Amino acid sequence: MPKITGDMIIADVLRMDRGTAPIFLNMGLHCLGCPSSTGESIEDACAVHGMDVNEVLKQLNDYFESKQA
Repeated sequence: MPKITGDMIIADVLRMDRGTAPIFLNMGLHCLGCPSSTGESIEDACAVHGMDVNEVLKQLNDYFESKQA
C-alpha cells in the first residue's frame, strides 16, 4: 500500500491510481491536466490554492487503504 506524502508530485499519484482524480477535484485541485501537475507537489498545490494539505493527504491515503481491504 503506497503512503501518499506532501512532497509527491500530483501526476505521479494519478499514475499510481486514476481513481484519485475525483479526490483532487472534490478538494478543489482542478489542475490535474495542466502542466503544473507534472512538476508540482501536493504540498505546493495546496499552498497555492489555500488548502489544508493534511486533509488532502488523509483523503488520498484513506482511498488507498480502502482498496487494500
